[in-house]
Amino acid sequence: MTDDIQRVATAWGRIEAWLQVHAPASAALLRPPASAAAVAAAETAMGLELPATLAAWYRLRDGFDEGHGSGILPSGMAMLPLEQLVDEYQTHTDDWEREEGIVPFARTAGDLWSGWYVDARKDDPFFGGLGHWSVDGGDEPYPSGSDRWLLADWLVELAAALEEGRCLQWPGGGTDAYNWPVLTGRQGLTWVDPRDPRLFPDGMSKLEGPR
Repeated sequence: MTDDIQRVATAWGRIEAWLQVHAPASAALLRPPASAAAVAAAETAMGLELPATLAAWYRLRDGFDEGHGSGILPSGMAMLPLEQLVDEYQTHTDDWEREEGIVPFARTAGDLWSGWYVDARKDDPFFGGLGHWSVDGGDEPYPSGSDRWLLADWLVELAAALEEGRCLQWPGGGTDAYNWPVLTGRQGLTWVDPRDPRLFPDGMSKLEGPR
């Protein structure tokens, strides 16, 4: 097991432990692990090899089920089950004519307009890096203008942000201050822009400090 794969496993274990205690509605939506055969089948269907860290994450959990609290990832996005990931990838590359090798592993819970991707282009300097895709905005590395934010590093930072009750801190400095983790009144986790009071209905609380 490589160091990055071990870091994915450790970081995701921390995230799951936090969800079990503080957001059980979200924890209940985590799907069982994907088998090695299922990962291989998805790779064959897409005609590429997933970065080892993304494949390792899927071997821990095959995405999230839909439901209240499924927007566990920053920007309120949900990790796609492998079957949906393949469909999403084929939509991007075939219908939208986007570049091959940009793997959309998550999208906004409840719609089809935007999500997270991992760069699977082996010969590209952004290989293994995180990015944001959208229907009308294209594919952009995240944070914008960054060299690369590896998936393992992002998950480690996500675990720390939940445990410490804060927004994400970008590599190289800066924060994603307009994308904040909150708990709903129904014991789910999501992420919202704290500047907009309309996003805080009764019972929703912004994480501010350790829990």
